[in-house]
This record gives sequence, C-alpha cells and structure tokens, in this order.
Amino acid sequence: MAKVYFVRHAEPNYNNHDDYSRELTTKGLSDRKLVTEYLSDKNISVALSSPYIRSIDTIKHFADSKGLAINIVDDFRERKIDNCWIEDFRGFARKQWEDFTYKLSDGECLKEVQDRNINALKDVVSTYKDKNIIVGSHGTALSTIINYYSPRFKYEQFEEIRSIMPWIVMFEFDGDRCLKIEAYNVFTKEMNVIK
Repeated sequence: MAKVYFVRHAEPNYNNHDDYSRELTTKGLSDRKLVTEYLSDKNISVALSSPYIRSIDTIKHFADSKGLAINIVDDFRERKIDNCWIEDFRGFARKQWEDFTYKLSDGECLKEVQDRNINALKDVVSTYKDKNIIVGSHGTALSTIINYYSPRFKYEQFEEIRSIMPWIVMFEFDGDRCLKIEAYNVFTKEMNVIK
C-alpha cells in the first residue's frame, strides 16, 4: 500500500501574477505549520512538489522537520490559464468544468491538466511502491486528480474547496489501484471521505 498526501498550497500573494514565483503571504507561511502538525505521524519518506514556489514553500516546513529533500515533478504544476491574468476566474473555471476541452488560446484545458497530473501520479506510485509520499500541489490540478478517480467531484465540489488553503487530500493505492480518497481541512480538523 502507498499513501500519497497531496497538499494544496497555502494562501498565495495574488498581487504577484507570475505563476512560478507567486509566493505565500505571511498567513500562508504561518498556516503551513498546520500541514506539518497533521502529517507529522504519517510516516512520510518522500517529498515531491510542483515547481511553483507557493507549493514548494507550503510543504517545506514539514520536509525540513523530517530531513526530506523536496524533489520537483514538473507535471504536477497548476493549469496554465493564459498569458494574461483572468479577472472572472469563477466564470472561467465553471466553463472549464462544464467542458474539459475548453481553454483559452495560450492555456490548457482540464483534460490536459488531468492527463499530465495522472501520468505523473501513476509514475510516482510505481516508483515509490509502498511508501508514504507528500506532494505540494494546487487547487485545480488536485481537483482534476480527484475527478479522475471519483467522477462525481465536479465544479460544485471545486467551489466548496476553492478558498481552503492549505488543504490535504490522501490517496491510498494498492499497486496502481486507488482504494480510498480522504480530504482533510486543516482549519476545521474535519475529514471528508471522497471515495
């Protein structure tokens, strides 16, 4: 059995519109301690992350506490929306969830995001058999992974978690078969069984 704990990043600085360098706010830096608190007894031996700073920094406090190096997996990055900032994010997100092939001219559709994240996850589960793993992730990318294994997770569920940062989702695998998905809200300390 392998357990993969995806951690959706803590609160980012939305004034920085560059996806790669968008850093955590002071609150985000503080909230990552809640991630460390929850994961401290989970026997995690591998730390991976999207290449984006906000994801790396969200799991860094935990990784440092366990002496784990964070390895970057580029395919775990967030969806590329376009080359410009989108003001009506909610409307755009709804269109994408209604049509997994919908995208802007220089962006990705959710199908593309899902495919690359799932391929990366399958590779990780195959490489690190029977290990417990942490992955620094993102709201949309993580939601497409959940949707792959539990198709009832759609736009409405995405909206419910949109403002929860950080947010932890555990996937339990037997080989390449996903047996269970549980989401943990670090603020309310509530566990939600998704699958």
